[in-house]
Amino acid sequence: MATLPDKDKLLKNFSRCANWEEKYLYIIELGSRLPELAEEERRPGNIIQGCQSQVWIVMHQQPDGVITLEGDSDAAIVKGLIAIVFILYQQMTPQDILAFDVRPWFEKMALAQHLTPSRSQGLEAMIRAIRNKASSLS
Repeated sequence: MATLPDKDKLLKNFSRCANWEEKYLYIIELGSRLPELAEEERRPGNIIQGCQSQVWIVMHQQPDGVITLEGDSDAAIVKGLIAIVFILYQQMTPQDILAFDVRPWFEKMALAQHLTPSRSQGLEAMIRAIRNKASSLS
């Protein structure tokens, strides 16, 4: 995930976008930076339920306890939302993930009010799935 910005850079880049069309393009660009998800990871156990698009998220715990996330979607904008979620959770342990509230970050980016209800529900489903997996690892 070296090509993804950190949380603060994400906010700064988001705030530089002149309008929501530019923000959508930036979200899609972030999604295009995600590494390709291995075909064997596109299995039913990694599918996120509650998303209108197909979404796969894979979570691995490193020996130092830090979680790495991989994911993909069949929709460009959703893949960008996955990238944003991954940026917010990068370099965290399961305990950090459970203690961290992503919603204020979404508010700073004004994401919720500019996503369709189904995309907002899908975003919530991704967060729930990551938190549930983190809970099982903590």
